[in-house]
Amino acid sequence: MTRGGDERVRWFDPGRLCLDLMAARPADAARLAQWLLAVGLVPPGTPLGGDGVPEEWVARFGELGRSVDRLVRQVLDGGRPAGGDDLDRLNAVAAAPPPAPRAVPGEGGGLVRAWGAPPDCAALLAAVARDAVELLTDPSARSLLRQCEGAGCRRVYLDTSRGRRRRWCSSAVCGNRQRVARHRVKKNLNAR
Repeated sequence: MTRGGDERVRWFDPGRLCLDLMAARPADAARLAQWLLAVGLVPPGTPLGGDGVPEEWVARFGELGRSVDRLVRQVLDGGRPAGGDDLDRLNAVAAAPPPAPRAVPGEGGGLVRAWGAPPDCAALLAAVARDAVELLTDPSARSLLRQCEGAGCRRVYLDTSRGRRRRWCSSAVCGNRQRVARHRVKKNLNAR
């Protein structure tokens, strides 16, 4: 799956921007820039922070991602997200105005999305935080939250499959690992 004009193939789409940040955990400025483009948060060609994504953005996105992760896992564990630092941080970040998109003529003649000015970190964080607020306050969306059943996988996604029986973040990755493991067990049992 591709989003935001990114040409790379994305093997995992959790269904929400905030869940994507939880899974991506961009560790440096280059990866954060790639993630911002891949999820469609910024249109291709958007200048980010002058010479690229500033390093301080990485820490701020990481902090928000960890807060969202803890809040979402509280929901997955059957609890209700308690107040406290994570919820306070989420609400404070969500309060900033998100970037304002504009429709502009594109190279192919159609309209494309662009920003009137390069978005700052607070605006981009606000877009992710608002997505998390929407997810955490919507009972229907919360009921679709699932933890991947793959061994050692901690990815969380929205199960929008028919019948709500999706088990893995990606059938091609975690699902395949599970099938290979089952095959090996079966093969070893038959070899005895």
